[in-house]
Amino acid sequence: MGTLPLVYLVRHGQTDWNVERRLQGQADTDINDVGRRQATANGALLAAIVGDAGGFDFVASPLRRTRETMERIRAAMGLDPADYRTDERLKEIHFGDWQGFTYPELEVRQPGSGARRSVDKWNFLPPGAGAETYATLAARVSDWLATLDRPTVCVAHGGIVRAVFRIVGGLSPQECAVMDIPQDRVLRIEDGGLEWLG
Repeated sequence: MGTLPLVYLVRHGQTDWNVERRLQGQADTDINDVGRRQATANGALLAAIVGDAGGFDFVASPLRRTRETMERIRAAMGLDPADYRTDERLKEIHFGDWQGFTYPELEVRQPGSGARRSVDKWNFLPPGAGAETYATLAARVSDWLATLDRPTVCVAHGGIVRAVFRIVGGLSPQECAVMDIPQDRVLRIEDGGLEWLG
């Protein structure tokens, strides 16, 4: 990984599925009222930090929860909410047949599911078409990072942030797989360092 430009990375605001601890993956869910407040607050923080955002690229995952978060961030920064781009590589990890379920629900359908995943969460592949491991996700995030050529504000998902901590921060797969990823803070990536703001 070469030298990265300055990046501000934000996880999408809270969704009802987050509250229910339901595996979202690439299911296209919406942020809730708490998530909308989080997005606006993160936008206000970025406005204070960045000031004039001229020269910044703004990019989001194409899923609805990330797009609305980005639009609220840009509005809070005094920018045209719709003037950003999306990138397919920023989609959340795909949980295959597990998307939409909580772990208790999966235990009823497939006893031992959670225990099997917890053995090696980073490399675990859920059943079903399209499913990914975090290792697979990290490969596409690495591809995306390699394309960055200017300061960037990015709105993505918890899995993307985990991959960034692995690729840029050098944390172990085990640490990245279980770390808490807040929705009400901004991650600054600068000079190879990672810092939560807010």
